[in-house]
Amino acid sequence: MSGVVDQMALDALFLAAHTATKWQDRPVGDEVLQRAWDIARMGPTSANCQPMRIAFVRSAEAKQRLKPALAPGNVDKTMAAPVTAIIGHDMEFYETLPRSFPQADARSWFVGNPALIESTAFRNGTLQGGYFIIACRAVGLDCGPMSGFDNAKVDEAFFPGGRVRSNFLINLGYGDPAGFYPRNPRLEFAEACTVE
Repeated sequence: MSGVVDQMALDALFLAAHTATKWQDRPVGDEVLQRAWDIARMGPTSANCQPMRIAFVRSAEAKQRLKPALAPGNVDKTMAAPVTAIIGHDMEFYETLPRSFPQADARSWFVGNPALIESTAFRNGTLQGGYFIIACRAVGLDCGPMSGFDNAKVDEAFFPGGRVRSNFLINLGYGDPAGFYPRNPRLEFAEACTVE
């Protein structure tokens, strides 16, 4: 498949989208989260390893478990967000490779190789987190991705046992445009890119 998306899609995904920090009082249903997942999961990962795992924090009880892990500047916007997605990566992702990448014995590449497991899980889980942001925007959600939290506290509260490790958070919902800041400058092509 090849083609160029139209301007409306580019605006929704990148050019007119803003990081949301204030939220409309409007719930985000399971069907919207499921649709975003179904889109994001189709993005490529190395050997189709798919290490991203997501904990959706929506209930008042779950929000209170998340709150102590947040940096002070992230508390109010996160508590107000309809949903916070904790983007993590599964350190045993290779166990699903016989099903997700059947054309090779890819599981054997990782077993007993913790450095390769860690780099592959983190890199590809982060990549999938980026896909998830784009998928959320594609289904009409606004996103507020962020660092600024204690990973160990988040993992203890939401990913006990150490198999899944948190990477970053994304507040999700329908943003209040009053909370959109003017777009900050981006680097130009010549500042960030080389062609050799």
